[in-house]
Amino acid sequence: MTTETYNEIYQFIVKNGQASIVQLFNHFKISRQAIFKHINRLQRENLIYKVGKPPTVFYFPKIIIEAVKNNISVENKKIIEENYLIITPDGKKLDGIVGFEYWCNKQNLPLEKTAIEYIKTLEKYNKYKKDGYIDATTKIKDSFKEAGLNKLYYKDFYSVERFGKTKLGQILLYAKQSQDRNLIGQIGEAIRPSIMDIIKKNNINAIGFIPPTVKREIQLMKELEKSLNLSIPRINLIKISGDIAVPQKTLNKIEDRIENAKKSIIINENKIYNNILLIDDAVGSGATLNETALQIRAKGICRGKIIGLAITGSFKGFDVISEV
Repeated sequence: MTTETYNEIYQFIVKNGQASIVQLFNHFKISRQAIFKHINRLQRENLIYKVGKPPTVFYFPKIIIEAVKNNISVENKKIIEENYLIITPDGKKLDGIVGFEYWCNKQNLPLEKTAIEYIKTLEKYNKYKKDGYIDATTKIKDSFKEAGLNKLYYKDFYSVERFGKTKLGQILLYAKQSQDRNLIGQIGEAIRPSIMDIIKKNNINAIGFIPPTVKREIQLMKELEKSLNLSIPRINLIKISGDIAVPQKTLNKIEDRIENAKKSIIINENKIYNNILLIDDAVGSGATLNETALQIRAKGICRGKIIGLAITGSFKGFDVISEV
């Protein structure tokens, strides 16, 4: 693998704005295997990104102007690289500083100043994180007359002020909307450490995945369950509906959400467990998790604690998450 060819391929992609494997093959007259080796290296070094799925795949350059790079501190750039993600209207997944620069340009905002403001915003929200997740138990206790959950955790907030959806919030939204198994797998990788930590600390010996209301060909929670592949008994939770399936996100009043959850979740389980973990995708009001926990207790299935974990949750109490 020659450095000269590697650089020429990169410059070709930069000059043309994009390139496919076929275009690179026709231009450089080298084997497809050699081209893929160079492409893989360019991706590892974060110089290009891929758009599309086989057989229609194009590679685009991640161009960051040197003057711009020098105006953002190394530490701030690292934080943005780790935390920022945006999905463009045409379906490009832009991570880190490239995505942040794209968003700033769209908003007509100065990059350096806005980067500092973004870091400060993250610091505000990260104060609520401990051990990689957020304790939102007070939201349950303040919202419901009867709390079925002993604890409620979020892996992350769904969105933050001014800057919109978090990285995990973006991935969750588009994983559900596009039914993308790759994105669902990324969610699994992101939340698995927190799940294992909660299981260990709370001696969890059974787990339940909150079932979806809206039928899709690829169901996020089912795929997530497969992706996590946890060696722990699963509680069988069933979602039923009347003549029309009514998603929680369509209900604004917490009383309606409680009624919806109470009458649509069925606990199809006879075994008894000590401590149970319930996993949901996004917490709006928290009604579904809490009512599921109350039903589990009413059936005498749990002797001890019931812990809830949401992939994402709202920062302001239990505001309705209307997109997910």
